[in-house]
Amino acid sequence: MGPMSAQTVGEYLLVRLRAWGVQRVYGYPGDGSNGLNLAFHAEGTPDFIQTRHEELAAFAACADAKLTGDVAVCMATSGPGAIHLLNGLYDAKLDHAPVLAIVGQQQRMSLGGNFQQEVDLASLFKDVASEFVQVCMTPEQMPHLIDRALRIALAQRTVTCIIVPADVQEMEAQQPPHAHGAVQTSLGYRAPVVVPPDDELRRAATILNEGAKVAMLVGRGAREAAAEAQQVAELLGAGVAKALNGRAVISDELAYVTGPIGLLGSKPSADMMDGCDTLLMVGTSFPYSEWLPEPGQARGVQIDLDGRMLGIRHDNECNLVGDARETLRRLIPLLERKEDRSWQGEIEDGVRRWWQILDERAHQSAKPLNPQLLFHELSARLPDRAILLADSGSATNWWARHLRMRDGMDAALSGTLATMCPAVPYALGAKLAHPDRPVVACLGDGAMQMLGINGLIDLMTYADRWSAQDPRLVVLVLNNRDLNQVTWEQRVLAGDAKLEASQTLPPFDYAAFAAQIGMDAIRVDAPEQVGPAWERALSARRPALIDAITDPEVPPLPPHIRPEHAKGFARALLRGDPESARLVRQSVKGKLAEILTR
Repeated sequence: MGPMSAQTVGEYLLVRLRAWGVQRVYGYPGDGSNGLNLAFHAEGTPDFIQTRHEELAAFAACADAKLTGDVAVCMATSGPGAIHLLNGLYDAKLDHAPVLAIVGQQQRMSLGGNFQQEVDLASLFKDVASEFVQVCMTPEQMPHLIDRALRIALAQRTVTCIIVPADVQEMEAQQPPHAHGAVQTSLGYRAPVVVPPDDELRRAATILNEGAKVAMLVGRGAREAAAEAQQVAELLGAGVAKALNGRAVISDELAYVTGPIGLLGSKPSADMMDGCDTLLMVGTSFPYSEWLPEPGQARGVQIDLDGRMLGIRHDNECNLVGDARETLRRLIPLLERKEDRSWQGEIEDGVRRWWQILDERAHQSAKPLNPQLLFHELSARLPDRAILLADSGSATNWWARHLRMRDGMDAALSGTLATMCPAVPYALGAKLAHPDRPVVACLGDGAMQMLGINGLIDLMTYADRWSAQDPRLVVLVLNNRDLNQVTWEQRVLAGDAKLEASQTLPPFDYAAFAAQIGMDAIRVDAPEQVGPAWERALSARRPALIDAITDPEVPPLPPHIRPEHAKGFARALLRGDPESARLVRQSVKGKLAEILTR
C-alpha cells in the first residue's frame, strides 16, 4: 500500500475517469464537493461543464449517454445538490442510458449528527442507482468503487452512484494493500455478443414464416440493427412501427415504415397492429398494450438483450434473449421470402395516405399559427445527420408524427419517464458529444419556463466548443400560454373543462430573452413566416431560438378516436370549456383531412 503520486482522492477519481475515456463531467459546485471540484485543477482530468442547475447536468449527461452509448458522468454537492440530480437520473435509468452520478457528503465524523445538508444519500439513491450505490469511506476503497461504478453502468445500461464524504475527497489517494479484505481492480469493459440458442432461433423463424401478415415494432435497443431490421421486413413483407425511443432506428423514407405507435402514433401503425397475425418486437419495451394486437390475435416473437423485459407487453410464443443485430443476423438465413406482398402493399398505401393527412393538417388555419406547420416545414429542411430532440408535452405529438427521419439521423427524448424539461439540456449534451452535427430541440412553453430558459444560458456559454465544426443548434418553443398536453388530457381522458387556474401560463417573451443572451432570436406568428424562420435558424452561425406563437386549441388527435375519448371530449364541452367553439372547429378540421384522403 502506498500513496498515488501525492494525488488526493478527488484527483485520483477524476484522472481514473479520464483513463476510462470520460471526457466531460456535467455538474454544479458546492462546499460538500469542494475536494472534487478543486481536483479539476489537476492534469489529466475531464472537462467540467458547469450547468445552471443540477437537474440540467443530469439531463445533459443522460443525452450524452443516449447519443454516444458511452457512460456519461454528472456531479453535485451534498444534500440539495444531490437531490436535484434525481429527475435526470431517473430519465437515464428508465431509458437504459449509462450514467454515473458522483455526489459529495458531509464529513464522516458529522454523519448522524443532524448536520447541515446531511441527507441519507445512500437511501436516497438506492432506487435510481439500484445496481450500484456506495459510500467511499477510505481512500483505498476508491479505485474499485470507480471501476465498478463505470463497469456496471455500461454492463447494465443503468445509473450508478458514488457518494464521497468531504473529508475523504481531500485525503491522499492510496492503493489498496495486498492483504486479506482488500479489493484489487482494473480498467476496461467491452460488451459481449449475446445470441439465443439455435433451436430457439429456428422456432422463432417458423412462427414468422407461417405468418401471413407480419408486423414489426422496433425500439432504441435495435439502433445498431437498422440494416438487419430492414432486411427482415423485406423478407417477411412486413410493416415496421417504431416506439418513440426508436424513432431513429429505421428510416421513414422506407415505404413500409409506419412511424410512431400509440397515443402519439400514426394511423398506419394502429391499422397494422389491428390487422396483423404475427408480431415481431425488437429492442423495445413499449408499455401500452392497448395499442398492440388483441390477446389471441397475433403470434408473437420478441428479441431483447434484457431477459427481464421479455413477454410482459404481449403474449409471445417465443422470447429470444440476445443482441438485436446479431440475433437478427442469425435469424435472417432461416426466414423465407414471402411471395405474396399484398399485406405490405396495403401498409404502404396506408403510409402514403398518412403523409398526405399530415400535410393537410399542417396547412389548416389556426389562430394565429398551427403548431403542426412548424414541424412540417422543418421536416422538409432537416439537414443530414441531424440530431432531433423533444421534450414532453403536446410538442412531442407533432415531433413524433411530422418529422421524417432519414438514415444517419438520431433522436432522443424522455421516452419512459416522460418528464418535462430535458430538451434544452439534451441539446447541450448532444452538441458537446457530437460538435460536428446539427441539433434541433423542440419543446413547449411550460418546459421552457420550468427549466429551459436557464438551459439556454448553458448553450450560449459553451457554443464556442462546437462553433468551428458545426454551429447549427436550434431551439423551437411553442408559445401558446397553455400546459397543452395536460389540458387535452383533462378534456379527453377526464372529460372535464380546462381549468384555467392550473393550465394557463404567464406571458414571457422568449425571443427577447434569447436575444439578450446572444442567441439568434426569431419570432414567428404567421404561416408565411415559418419556412423562412427555419432557413434562417438552420444557417445561423450561433445557437438560434424560434419563438412560435401557436394555437393551443389544435388537437393532438390520436390515430383512432376511441369511444371513451369521444365521450370525455363531449363531457368537457358540456361542462363549459372556455374554448368550446374553437375546439369543435379545430377537431373537425383534423378529422376531415383524414376522411378526404381515404
